[in-house]
Amino acid sequence: MHRALRWWPIALLILFLVAPYSALPIPGLLDGPLGSPGSLQLIALCLVYGALATGYDLLLGRTGLLSFGHALYFATGLYATDLAMLELRLPFVAAAVFGIGCSISLALLLGSVSLRVTGIGFSMVTLAFAQAGSILVQRNPGGVTGGEEGRAAPVDLLPDSLVGIENTANLYWIALGYLVLTLAVVHWAVSSPTGRVWEGIKENERRVEVLGLRPYGFKLVAFVIAGGLAGAGGVVYLLLTGGATPQAATSDATLALLVMVVLGGSGTRWGPLLGGVLYTWAGHRLGDLANSSAIADLPAVLRVPLSQPLFLLGALFVAVVYLLPGGLAKLPARVRATRSGGDRVGAPGPAHSLEGGTT
Repeated sequence: MHRALRWWPIALLILFLVAPYSALPIPGLLDGPLGSPGSLQLIALCLVYGALATGYDLLLGRTGLLSFGHALYFATGLYATDLAMLELRLPFVAAAVFGIGCSISLALLLGSVSLRVTGIGFSMVTLAFAQAGSILVQRNPGGVTGGEEGRAAPVDLLPDSLVGIENTANLYWIALGYLVLTLAVVHWAVSSPTGRVWEGIKENERRVEVLGLRPYGFKLVAFVIAGGLAGAGGVVYLLLTGGATPQAATSDATLALLVMVVLGGSGTRWGPLLGGVLYTWAGHRLGDLANSSAIADLPAVLRVPLSQPLFLLGALFVAVVYLLPGGLAKLPARVRATRSGGDRVGAPGPAHSLEGGTT
């Protein structure tokens, strides 16, 4: 049984691959059947944000770098790909390569500056860069970014198999492929000798220096890999939403990634993915709940807070952090610990005779 359970990721991947062919209804979780366009769209967004959280945890959970500007590289991949098609008239594949290259280059440039400081100084520098990027997008210099409205992707330069509701399954598979790629890259990086140095930097950076290694270069590698993965996520997000919007460049987007990682479990293999999927799904479903008639019929003292999706998400986050320290990924271990503790409490101990001996 234990050997069979080791293959559960492959079995789960197969289930995700065949999901578009299923008409199974999942009431409460999805509005329509599993293979309907609306359900596939929502699941694809959940997979994208799960992958983004996994890539972001390469900084936070694996290297100990609290960045408040990770959304900047996601937005760079999103906008650079879109503008490469709109302004340069590049085909989609070339534009996607250009967008990911821009994200990697920007991460290399800004990371080399941000990592000159450590601790809260690093966090503040990344936040400053992110705010500058967000303001630049909203100011719409030269009419390039579209300002608050954003810019739609040119349909004529996208492959026909990726345009239209009837091709939602293809977009879903691309999102699934991006998730698998991110998991593979992160697992490979963490398992490499560089990943072991990241672990040492997180635990005690000074000790890594004493061993004769320069933490700066290793941290920059983590920063660039995470930025490149975020840029690839921006390309997939462009396909799913059909355009680039300034909300992707705000610091709120990075804070959402931080919540996803903490919710799922920072520094774990599957925790950030689980947190990203749950947070994205809850954001959409709780929005529907907040606008439902059941909430509208409540007294004002309950209706006002419950009609705000962010209030519901915040309450969910506080409950998980309070009840499950370490995130959702720690839940199986806590259940096993509780069971073993119960077994020890219920197990019969040695019996003592009246003479004080043990039988």
